[in-house]
Amino acid sequence: MNKYKVRAFGITRELLGGKETVIELNGKTVGDLRGELASRYPELAGLSSLYIAVNSDYASEDQVLNADDEIALIPPVSGG
Repeated sequence: MNKYKVRAFGITRELLGGKETVIELNGKTVGDLRGELASRYPELAGLSSLYIAVNSDYASEDQVLNADDEIALIPPVSGG
């Protein structure tokens, strides 16, 4: 099992119930993390877009995660 600390911003903070959470999963990629997040927090799947940033850069689904990575959920942004 791998543990990852995930920071939440905007609406994702409300959906996760706080500004960060620790996710344990067997996989090691951003896609694995996204799947686990959707399993634990089904409301995330309802967002029109949800980006995952790793070490301040947008991450692809196949990017491999390390335990010390800074992971952030970037929700859709509205404004004008």
